[in-house]
Amino acid sequence: MTYEPIYDPVYDPPERRPPRRKRSTLDSPLLSAAIVVVVLGLVAAVFFVPGMLPPGPAASARPSLAPTVAGPTITPTFARPTPSPAPTFLSYTVQAGDTLNSIARQFDTTGRSIAWWNRGTYPRLDPLGPGYDPNTIRVGWVLLLLPGTVVDDANPPSLAPSPGG
Repeated sequence: MTYEPIYDPVYDPPERRPPRRKRSTLDSPLLSAAIVVVVLGLVAAVFFVPGMLPPGPAASARPSLAPTVAGPTITPTFARPTPSPAPTFLSYTVQAGDTLNSIARQFDTTGRSIAWWNRGTYPRLDPLGPGYDPNTIRVGWVLLLLPGTVVDDANPPSLAPSPGG
């Protein structure tokens, strides 16, 4: 086992004191922070400011927004969002004993909504028409409906869906 001598600054003469470590100017936290900021600024300028790269392989590897004669040009474009797909209507063939309300209960909607969706095919089902009769539906009619959707009477659909969906 090795023992290191214990240094006591009060009793030990100066020649026995351990040598002081010289401080470097980089030990200053302010100077270190300033160097880091400068280096990061230079790196950001080289990568994000066009024209800062010196000519050479690194500069030619970056895409250019300037038009070229030999190939296609790169131009920024704005792509508008695509519309959501139209809802998919379900076809239901009226059976004996069915009413608009009984069909509506099966598909979590309302009889008036079914009438709105089918008013073009069956004019009797037009809620705004003079011959509106929601209680008269015929066996064999093919009704189009959207399960789980209710039409807002204040903002009804403008066109009836096509039989193909």
